[in-house]
Amino acid sequence: MRLKDRVAIVTGGSSGIGRGIALELAGEGARVVVADIREAARVGKYYETEPRAPTAEQINADGGEAMYVQTDVADAGQVEAMIAAAVERFGGLDILVSNAGMAMSGTSQSLTIDDWDHGMAVLLRAAFVGTKFAAPHLKRSDQGRIIHITSVWATRGGCSPVYTAAKAGLDNLARDSAMELAKDSVTVNTIRPGFVETAIQDYLTPEQIDTFRERHPLPRFGTPRDIGRAVVFLASDDGSWITGETLTVDGGLTCPL
Repeated sequence: MRLKDRVAIVTGGSSGIGRGIALELAGEGARVVVADIREAARVGKYYETEPRAPTAEQINADGGEAMYVQTDVADAGQVEAMIAAAVERFGGLDILVSNAGMAMSGTSQSLTIDDWDHGMAVLLRAAFVGTKFAAPHLKRSDQGRIIHITSVWATRGGCSPVYTAAKAGLDNLARDSAMELAKDSVTVNTIRPGFVETAIQDYLTPEQIDTFRERHPLPRFGTPRDIGRAVVFLASDDGSWITGETLTVDGGLTCPL
């Protein structure tokens, strides 16, 4: 097992990409804290259409070790408490995966200022808050890792002003944190997924999904496991000399752009 006995937090770990990441980390021996605003896995109309056991419950049933901590990442106090709960339960922290997100479509005219502030709080500020409170514990680890989940939309417009700006901000937050924490051997990287088959895609129309499918060089969309395996790589000893980088996992979507 590549991550045996390491302690990992995955925000937004109840559903979608976060669930896939948590399951893969646990499968490699990590003890996982699943942090999310709701424990139940979301059920989608296109993907993840069947009810599933909560992530922590599934990990424990599979022979791993996990706990769920209800966390609204837009609330800095709850993020701090979540990290404290992880350290209290498992005695330390080795890996922080900032994955919690939300679909945020719209334009500068349709979105309210409150929409912008809430979107930024969930998509960008939460990663800074997590870094702030996790860093002292990660510095004490021999395998300290921070991994932010961004998006291919970080480098282009056309999704929404909040989402694209926040995801671009995550990439640069990671680079800055990588410089800050390098002296303590803590690595900080981002993973940039493309279209992944999760319930968060419910806001799309079937026609929009078909358009994305036509743009993919590889003949399938991504799965949460695809992103989970990339996280395992960066969290493992194999990723120990990689920091301040972005790994794009998108089935070739951005190759022609």
